[in-house]
Amino acid sequence: MDISVFPDKARLGREAARIGGDAIAAAIAEKGKATIIVATGASQFEMLELLTARTDIDWSRVTAFHLDEYVDLPKSHPASFRRYLEERFVQKLGGAVNFVPVNGDATDPAAETRRLGDLIRGEAVDVCFAGIGENCHLAFNDPPADFDTEEPYIVVTLDEACRRQQLGEGWFPTFEDVPQRAISMSIRQIMKSRLLVVSVPDARKAEAVRHAVEGPVSPQYPASILQQHPACRLFLDEASAAGLKGRPGE
Repeated sequence: MDISVFPDKARLGREAARIGGDAIAAAIAEKGKATIIVATGASQFEMLELLTARTDIDWSRVTAFHLDEYVDLPKSHPASFRRYLEERFVQKLGGAVNFVPVNGDATDPAAETRRLGDLIRGEAVDVCFAGIGENCHLAFNDPPADFDTEEPYIVVTLDEACRRQQLGEGWFPTFEDVPQRAISMSIRQIMKSRLLVVSVPDARKAEAVRHAVEGPVSPQYPASILQQHPACRLFLDEASAAGLKGRPGE
């Protein structure tokens, strides 16, 4: 795991967008196309703004999957991750990118996971952009996460800490409004990505970062699995890195 710490979120986002964008451009140069995974949430604002400003990338050659979506939440809802990515990613690129949404309000969530699995199973993912939750989740794989399933997407039940994070970030008016289930990309599918670009700002993520970086690899701390990825770039700010015993560069 390659860890970088920046003074603020703006510089964190700039470097994450540079590294990830360069990998997308390299994949297109190498094989004529790129497949990526994009994440949502407050941790991705700066990175996505700068990534979509990259004019050196032929976005028409990029297929983008996303990590997760709430079950039974329509795209019109302010907390919808499809809506988030449509507004902050797809529209910023003029619709050029081939975006594969997770339809959380599909009539049959299990069937939706199979549809997505069939689409991504044959793809070599060049870059996965991700974050880490306050409970150390990776995508919506809350603890204890399933480290074993080979299914690319799964239906999961969200734990209380995860749901309270969504409330705290202002996506929902009350705790009761936060959905209890989601469709999430699985841990094993995320780990198949050639490069992981993980952006984790803010003090509220410091404990999760400590477990992910310095703790044992355990389903109780899902993001700890990142320690086993051969090309994981973890981008932190001073606040999120505060709990680390051995700071990078020290």
